Amino acid sequence: MKVKSLSTKSLANRSLVARALVMGVAVIGASALLSGHPALAADKEKDSKNKVSRDLAPTLKAANDALQAKKYSDALVKLKEAEGNAKKTPYDQHIINELEGVAYAKTNNYAEASKAFEAEINDGFLDEKELPGRIKAVAQMNYQLKNYDKAIEYGNRAIKGGFADDEMKTLVGQSYYLKGDYKGTLKFYDDQIAQTLKAGGTPKDEPLQLALSACVKLNDSECTTRELERLVEYHPKPEYWQNLLYSVRSAPNLGDRNTLQVYRLMYELDVLKDPTDYTEMAQLAIEQGNPGEAQHVLEKGLAKNVFTDARTKDKNQRLLESAKKAAAADQATLGKVEQDANSGSTGDKNVGLGLAYLGYEQYDKALDHLSKGVAKGGLRNEAEAKLLLGIAQLKTGKKDDAVKSFKSVKGDANLERIAELWALHAKQA
Repeated sequence: MKVKSLSTKSLANRSLVARALVMGVAVIGASALLSGHPALAADKEKDSKNKVSRDLAPTLKAANDALQAKKYSDALVKLKEAEGNAKKTPYDQHIINELEGVAYAKTNNYAEASKAFEAEINDGFLDEKELPGRIKAVAQMNYQLKNYDKAIEYGNRAIKGGFADDEMKTLVGQSYYLKGDYKGTLKFYDDQIAQTLKAGGTPKDEPLQLALSACVKLNDSECTTRELERLVEYHPKPEYWQNLLYSVRSAPNLGDRNTLQVYRLMYELDVLKDPTDYTEMAQLAIEQGNPGEAQHVLEKGLAKNVFTDARTKDKNQRLLESAKKAAAADQATLGKVEQDANSGSTGDKNVGLGLAYLGYEQYDKALDHLSKGVAKGGLRNEAEAKLLLGIAQLKTGKKDDAVKSFKSVKGDANLERIAELWALHAKQA
């Protein structure tokens, strides 16, 4: 299995984005405050409870002036003085929290800034329009501090409140992952992906990768395969197909015939990478009576210089010569085989002939005989015949028919799965 878990380093690099967002929110908050908070004005609107008390107004104004002058230490001294004033009101404390949050954020003291903003969020005085920014700031600061539980708490508040952007959702997912809660990571992304699909969207690459990495961390092969399938479905990159098909190829009790079927899809997608894969596919094709297929596979491997070791290259060159001789002898018999196949009462000989033509890349003839074979019935392996028919249909441009044939493959769980992946490829082709 070649899937790797997402590196901590890559996540740490992404945290720089979170830090930039934190500062952006803090600066916006500071901008609003430094323009002159209405509550810091003299006692207007006597009936309003949301105003600074007369006793604390001078101290808080001094703190605000220090903030405007970027004298953050001086501002914090004044704010601590205000906080110790026995006459302060709940609203005074709200303003203290707000100004402290900005001062601490501007000095990169995210631990204290987060506490101040969190108190402000929960004191009941914060304007509704300011709430989203504060909640996101607290989530981002705690992510930066590696306080992932708090980051998750406030990130989820942003999501439930409907004001979380993609960065915030990523922050929550990464927080689950970085705290080692891989099951929580999967549940979070399952929910997010379901919502995206329900809204008619396409899940993004990064969440799917993080879910995959969580499966790898859990050492859960079924989970890993499921996430690889989702990656392939929505982002059919060659490396995702390669990882998925190596996983399928490694399934227990696959058998030689189905192993060759996996190789055929890997060959089709051009994700055969390992020299031994080319060799094994060619050997299996020869053993199963398809030297033409073996010849094409080895020719491609040699043309791509996958056999870098001289001994291995010589071995596969000899295997290629053997495949060529077998293919020449086989092709000489195709006329007689075709007569026998067409006169046969069952479709097995037509299917065998269709498979041979697939190997020789004569796709129209392959489609003709595979269609006849499936139509006649009485097959030893109907599921395999339908899979091969789907391949021939796909190679001749009949994508819709191919998908129908792939979906009709039943009776062999491994073959059904291979057929499902062929159907997915057909839709993407």
